[in-house]
Amino acid sequence: MLKILLVDDHEVVRLGLNALLSNYPGFEVVAEAANADEALEKAEEYKPDVIIMDVRLPGKNGIEATKNILKVLPDTKVIMLTSFAEDELLFDAINAGAYGYVLKQIGSDDLIRSLEAIGRGEALIDPAMTQKVFKRVREASRRATDEAFSSLSDQEIRILALISKGHTNKEIAAQIFLSEKTVRNYVSSILSKLNLRTRSEAAAYAVTHDIADHLPPTIQKS
Repeated sequence: MLKILLVDDHEVVRLGLNALLSNYPGFEVVAEAANADEALEKAEEYKPDVIIMDVRLPGKNGIEATKNILKVLPDTKVIMLTSFAEDELLFDAINAGAYGYVLKQIGSDDLIRSLEAIGRGEALIDPAMTQKVFKRVREASRRATDEAFSSLSDQEIRILALISKGHTNKEIAAQIFLSEKTVRNYVSSILSKLNLRTRSEAAAYAVTHDIADHLPPTIQKS
């Protein structure tokens, strides 16, 4: 039997869902909540298998509620309840760990089938929505990578690239025609700007963020 928590600030919605689900022996509504804080409290108390969560709640929205709940109950499946499949908050909700979404206009049979699918471990994300979510995740990842070296000068990026290849300060100095002391100062600056402590951390950072794709135009990537 699936234990279900209903979260919606409209009592009539909760009553309707509760009445519907009570007709099916495979589901048990263990609690209801009208806001994010109450949802977390009830989730911790009842440990539901599934939470049907309104994406738009007063105060903290359904995304914040989902994040907070999944921190303490990572195995709970949160289903977003929304009036619009294109709701902007759905992208953030799914990225926050929501299992999928159902529309408030969904028919009773479709809702039951959706919950049965959840019980089998299936996600409830429309393929079109999935592609949009993945696109946003990729864009966010690209932005993070683009910003990874934004605080560094071209010369610092060049030196960091050489550090990532295992070159010493002396070897770097010889390659870029600077004194070893100047290179040492650059290395200190790089570590400070990136909030790193050691050359090893700097090298790992450079590789992780694909520094080869961020070298100044005059720098060879080989």
